[in-house]
Amino acid sequence: MGTYRETAEKQRRFFLSGSTLSYDFRKAMLLRLKDAMKKRESEILSALHEDLGKSEFEGYATELGVTYEEINYLLKNLRKLMRKKKVHTPITQFRASSYIIREPMGSTLIMSPWNYPLMLTLVPLAAAIAGGNTVIVKPSRYSRATSAVMKRMIDETFGEEYIALFEGGRETNEALLELRYDMVFFTGSPSVGRLVHSKCTEHLTPCILELGGKSPVIVDGSADISLAARRIAWGKYLNAGQTCVAPDYLLIQKGFEEKFIEAFRKEIGKMFGPDPLLSDDFPKIINERHFERVNSLIAGSKAAIGGSSDREKMKIEPTLLYPVSPEDPVMQEEIFGPVLPLLTFSSLDEAVEFVRKREKPLALYIFSSDRKNIDKVLSSVSFGGGCVNDTVVHLTAPELPFGGVGNSGMGSYHGSKGFEAFTHGKSIMDKAAWMDLPVRYAPFGGKIKLLRMLMK
Repeated sequence: MGTYRETAEKQRRFFLSGSTLSYDFRKAMLLRLKDAMKKRESEILSALHEDLGKSEFEGYATELGVTYEEINYLLKNLRKLMRKKKVHTPITQFRASSYIIREPMGSTLIMSPWNYPLMLTLVPLAAAIAGGNTVIVKPSRYSRATSAVMKRMIDETFGEEYIALFEGGRETNEALLELRYDMVFFTGSPSVGRLVHSKCTEHLTPCILELGGKSPVIVDGSADISLAARRIAWGKYLNAGQTCVAPDYLLIQKGFEEKFIEAFRKEIGKMFGPDPLLSDDFPKIINERHFERVNSLIAGSKAAIGGSSDREKMKIEPTLLYPVSPEDPVMQEEIFGPVLPLLTFSSLDEAVEFVRKREKPLALYIFSSDRKNIDKVLSSVSFGGGCVNDTVVHLTAPELPFGGVGNSGMGSYHGSKGFEAFTHGKSIMDKAAWMDLPVRYAPFGGKIKLLRMLMK
């Protein structure tokens, strides 16, 4: 493989050749990607276990399975997505037709994180392929085993003039961002997202930023507490809390906190046994730096549940902190680990105001059987996406766009939105040549009455 610049130039030439544009080519490449994953399933699952301690079930469900579903959606709908879309034409432009053509962005860069290293790399890659682009892929250096598997898979499946994957750390990231692309897709933290965005502005390069933040869960007094405890525990401790849309803190109506804590304790026990640190179904923290950071958020706080850790296994026990103050360190940053702070509220207005005073979250979850309360939260709080009476699962629906707002990101993808993210909607008005109404041309004397009739 050539240097970063040489590869980027090869890809630009390949794109300009028109080779990526046809439906047949895009479909064939999506099928090739899926086949390559199928052939390496055991290798991928082993790498996910090595990097993050994911069980075979969790690795398949949250990485391979979600990616397969995304590719299947694109395969099923690709022809329709590529078709020009007719839109209304105003009568003043008679006789004409108006339509939108989706054209590829061109040469693109995808930068992916370590927490879902396969899925958050290959889902946007599938969208880029469907959109007809060439792609440079840069996965995280922290998920080394999975990045290495993807490197071998990409190199053996595609030519570097079409899709190329570069491993490496910060120096690689910086070198790649110095190059010019037609579109950049980044998934990661808001702090790094700002750096990516600043680099893109130098060339006026459009970018999509999938970031994160502190995603709240609100549980009111009408909620099914047992169900809420089960689904919040599942969503929080999936991938040991290292999920961008994991519940980051819990707001529960006063008077129900003790009932919730006991139900939560039971659900943790059901999922991971009496000692979660020994459970093969409970993943590990990605590396020592993050292990230390998450552990420091527990220090000095009251762990109502959990709080222990195992440095050798790089595991932190599923933990619920209570009581917690809004000023505590655990409430000042995205946790990205198996620690859930619990705070209480007296009225729903108080909970809504608490969330609205903070940065707009990537996700929000509301547990309630009161439709007025549900509607109030959904209409009053700005957030990327979320669930009613569940957590995290909105990511699994290809028809639901996924993305943040404000500090939690810009732009969205999944399903048709993924295709749109990697294409540009080119607007066309196709006018008839056999008719040319004279009303628009000077001189304008006496024409204003007709104009007012047509444009009122």
